Amino acid sequence: MKNIRLLLFSLASFFVQDTFAQSKINRKALVERHTVVVNKIDTLASLSIGNGGFAFTTDVTGLQTFPDFYAKGISLGTQSVWGWHRYPNTENYKVEETLKEINSHGRKVPYAVQASNSERAKAANNFLRQNPHRLQLGNLGFELFKKDGSKVNPQDLTNIHQTLNAYTGEITSQFSVEGVPVKVITVAHQQKDLISVKVQSDLLKTGQLKYRLRFPYPTNQFTDEGNNWKNADKHQSSVVLASEKSFVFKHQLNDTEYFVKIESNQDSKVLQSEAHYFVLSPDTKESTLEFSVMFSEKISKESIPNFTNTLLSTKTAWKTFWSNGAAVDFAGSTDPRAKELERRIILSQYLTKIQCANNEPPQETGLTYNSWFGKPHLEMHWWHGVHFALWNRTDLLEKSMSWYKKVSPEARIIAERQGFEGVRWQKMTDPDGKEAPSSVGAYLLWQQPHFITFAELAYRKHQNKATLEKYKELVFKTAEFMASYAYFDPEKGRYILGKGVIPAQERFKPEDTFNPTYELAYWQWALSTAQIWRERSGLKRNEKWDDVLKKLSPLPVQDGVYLATENATDSYMNPVFLTDHPSVLGTFGMLPESKMLDKKIMQDTFDKIWKIWHWDDTWGWDFPMVAMTATRLNQPEKAIDALMMDIRTNTYLPNGHNFQDARLRLYLPGNGGLLAAVAMMCGGYDGCKTINPGIPKNGKWKVRWEGFKKMY
Repeated sequence: MKNIRLLLFSLASFFVQDTFAQSKINRKALVERHTVVVNKIDTLASLSIGNGGFAFTTDVTGLQTFPDFYAKGISLGTQSVWGWHRYPNTENYKVEETLKEINSHGRKVPYAVQASNSERAKAANNFLRQNPHRLQLGNLGFELFKKDGSKVNPQDLTNIHQTLNAYTGEITSQFSVEGVPVKVITVAHQQKDLISVKVQSDLLKTGQLKYRLRFPYPTNQFTDEGNNWKNADKHQSSVVLASEKSFVFKHQLNDTEYFVKIESNQDSKVLQSEAHYFVLSPDTKESTLEFSVMFSEKISKESIPNFTNTLLSTKTAWKTFWSNGAAVDFAGSTDPRAKELERRIILSQYLTKIQCANNEPPQETGLTYNSWFGKPHLEMHWWHGVHFALWNRTDLLEKSMSWYKKVSPEARIIAERQGFEGVRWQKMTDPDGKEAPSSVGAYLLWQQPHFITFAELAYRKHQNKATLEKYKELVFKTAEFMASYAYFDPEKGRYILGKGVIPAQERFKPEDTFNPTYELAYWQWALSTAQIWRERSGLKRNEKWDDVLKKLSPLPVQDGVYLATENATDSYMNPVFLTDHPSVLGTFGMLPESKMLDKKIMQDTFDKIWKIWHWDDTWGWDFPMVAMTATRLNQPEKAIDALMMDIRTNTYLPNGHNFQDARLRLYLPGNGGLLAAVAMMCGGYDGCKTINPGIPKNGKWKVRWEGFKKMY
């Protein structure tokens, strides 16, 4: 009788979830129930608007009024995909000065590392890592004054109430100064690097509310929070065009120049209070002011969109975004974590859309503030971009894929320098694909197959010859490197990855490391997929690739579990190896089942890692990766537990950002990873016949979803 009841309960759960999966979701209601509300000054609750290639981050005033106060929180940045600066290379530093050779199978292979063998090498390393760096384009804030003429400080603001409506892309900010209310609406244009602002306050009539444009100087440091007011003599800024309602500012740094145009609906005057500091004073007896601010590489003499047009642009674009692609709704769930998970999902979609959907791979901190000098890390592009395809927004992933063709000559140089064929994709790089020296990044491998992943997802969406023609050359060049990198050991009769490799779990010495488990599996999947691409293109299978596939080393096993790498026989005994990314789980999670994999061994590996891993020393995308593995292992409870694990690096702030630590207060790979995992947990993967495979069947979850694409 008990078994019958369990069977009936399971069937009921199945049909309930299947019904929810098919019902139509009210997307506006879904998004707007997670409108962000800020009722106090919280430097980690800054709100951003943007269009994918440009982002503008505000404090509680709706502009960037207190940049120094917010600097160590979610900084008040203004960044664009085109905004880069480079100091002159007066010493003619070259990447060749950073090379270090590692002996791999009797051959010396050079890698661009953070060389320290001489002062010259150190200087070359620092210059090449620091240049180019992403610019903070400008600080746009209010100049607020009390009745006695003194400036308003953050603590002087009262009656704070700020909202971000992700469905419309509007930030509405309300606060009071000495009892006088101020209301500000801030929006971003969706085709231009432009924000528009509407201000309502009697402080405009008394001259107590003005606004300013201030140009910071690059920090030349790992971070750039947009508030370096030093070095005034090293850059130039000026007003180059002016009329009653329109002003154009030019900012010049070495060979880099760009322009900022401000247009208002009221006559204004500009006063330069100090170098790079411009105050705009509206000449008005009105209590309402509207103005637009556009950042551009070239000067614009034409009128720019006003507030009404910009508001229409953002509302239209965001409605289109939310109306298309996938959606998931947990309304009616009784698991207490469901509401928070749904909030994270909605805000992660918003943040990745405004910060990661452009024509270059994004940096980990997006377009808010610099980490690693603003440079993208290509191994992270999987976490930034794969979710777009799974959420049926493949066009947003494809925006950045053309960049790989642009930088492929640089990737070919790296491969040739190291004696390999094809292209070896960069790790830490820049808009032109130059390789930045890195004592870890130079040895990473797992970014290499990513392009094949992206191309395969694009093909799954379009399934046409045009997609094959567009991406096949780089798919094949990527595979050529992968096949040539694999070394055939005649004594062992198998191909080996390494030595000279650091796996995704960055805890191993490149001199000693070979055959990391996840990378072996990724090699097998990507080379197999590249062969399929040849067949789709009417070409014969590549014999060398088939030989590598046939003789690739097996996944290393010891004591019934998969090792991190074949040489790390102490993978689960050395405390150092129980930190960072548990990337061995990516073998069956990020990747599908293959003939290399033993699911029983993977299950035991998962159980061991779950029990003994030092979760306090992990990163934001580790939790989604674990959830994907749990989903494929048919452990939906563990999938939810992983996504909602109470660990600092799995914290999601009120604005939706994934907090890591004092250095990385936001971490977009965590947001993208969350979305990728949820897509698999609901929409499934190739060969999966379970409804909502990553959602517990305990009666506590009600799930409606639509539009997901299956994971491979």
